[in-house]
Amino acid sequence: AGSAPSATNDEPLHLEAVAETKAKHQIREAAETEERAFYEHRAPDAWLEALSPLGTRWQKPFLDQAPCLIAVFAQKYGIDSQGKTIKHYYVKKSVGIATGFLITALHHAGLVCLTYTPSPMDFLNRILQRPKNEKAFMILVAGYPETGVMVPDISKKPLEEISTWI
Repeated sequence: AGSAPSATNDEPLHLEAVAETKAKHQIREAAETEERAFYEHRAPDAWLEALSPLGTRWQKPFLDQAPCLIAVFAQKYGIDSQGKTIKHYYVKKSVGIATGFLITALHHAGLVCLTYTPSPMDFLNRILQRPKNEKAFMILVAGYPETGVMVPDISKKPLEEISTWI
């Protein structure tokens, strides 16, 4: 992630690897509170219908079970050693590219990961004691796949549907 390009080379992200059991469980409890509210009250029926083939629901036991959760934070602005605010440019794009690099590196190392984006994710700042200039971007649930793990039977669009060659 640290080798990814970013606007003005400011690398506006922070990664926090969480392997400690208690912290992972706190994250699970907070995430499930948000997810339950989403599934039971906030999600439009069309969204729930789109999710149904994947078998997802508000319970997230993988947050306890995975060896490591990597919390990705986007830094809305930087702070120098004197406490001065430093503007960051194209933060979401830069953090997205860096996260893509990290996912690729994890897969190249033989690990698997699940991208998880509960909304809202403010609980991550509180649990992991991150500063106000950071906003939770994503949780990467990472580790080796369990034996017998069930992956949804999904397909991807063919290259012809997602690209044009001139």
